[in-house]
Amino acid sequence: MSQKHPVIAVTGSSGAGTTTVKVAFEHIFRREGVNPAVIEGDSYHRYDRAAMKEAMNRAEAENNRTFSHFGPEANLFEKLADTFKTYSETGGCERRYYLHSEEEAEPFGQAPGEFTPWEAIPPGTDLLFYEGLHGGAVDGSVNVAQFVDLLIGVVPIVNLEWIQKIHRDCAQRGYSAEAVTDTILRRMHDYVHYITPQFSRTDINFQRVPTVDTSNPFIARDIPTPDESFVVIRFRDPNKLEVNFPHLLSMLDASFMSRRNSLVVPGGKMGFAMEIILAPIIERMMDSRKSS
Repeated sequence: MSQKHPVIAVTGSSGAGTTTVKVAFEHIFRREGVNPAVIEGDSYHRYDRAAMKEAMNRAEAENNRTFSHFGPEANLFEKLADTFKTYSETGGCERRYYLHSEEEAEPFGQAPGEFTPWEAIPPGTDLLFYEGLHGGAVDGSVNVAQFVDLLIGVVPIVNLEWIQKIHRDCAQRGYSAEAVTDTILRRMHDYVHYITPQFSRTDINFQRVPTVDTSNPFIARDIPTPDESFVVIRFRDPNKLEVNFPHLLSMLDASFMSRRNSLVVPGGKMGFAMEIILAPIIERMMDSRKSS
């Protein structure tokens, strides 16, 4: 943990909606004049796209039906933990990019599915910001979460998460619904052992809960809209984050407390809720950094 070089991580499963939180942080950073070093979780996969296919084929040949991007065999947990630790101590670290598409790959002169070379981040950043699958991961002696100053979880209920993943992967990545379903099943072991436990370590969880029937996510034609859902916001330690619940309730129409550390807001207010909750935390973080 570091006051001078803080680390913020947003963690969530594939299709969970971590991008929404990333956008909220981008708004706060821009408004507050914060200069973040941004690293992406996909860049800490162990294999590029071609090598991952080969690794999966080897796993299939060995009758290993649980090998997935969610587990330690396919990721560089130790490298990620070292990145967080190094930044918290020095304000510097290395990063690379995973190039998802031709559009992302073209400026680097590389092919989609490849990694760019590791390189040092620019000097003089205010904090490290991570968004990906494993910001709070723990595997044996490797503890990524211990180096994070603010850990955010994005956790829609699992049926909604699957609906979002199926629709995204079919529409944006060209997969069939059957292929996405197979991926979900293959990842289940690692989901239970490496993704879900992170949300007991998070400082804040944002969990979207639909108010429409999602009982069979594999035949759902539409993703429930924000207005067809609520967001449950759970604070692990409200005192640590100096959460002002009366203020939040007054700012967020139709919100209410469901437990002493849980706030429920209409789904359409999720982005706004994130900004008014997170902005004061970032302000205090930056004040502590200046005084350290």
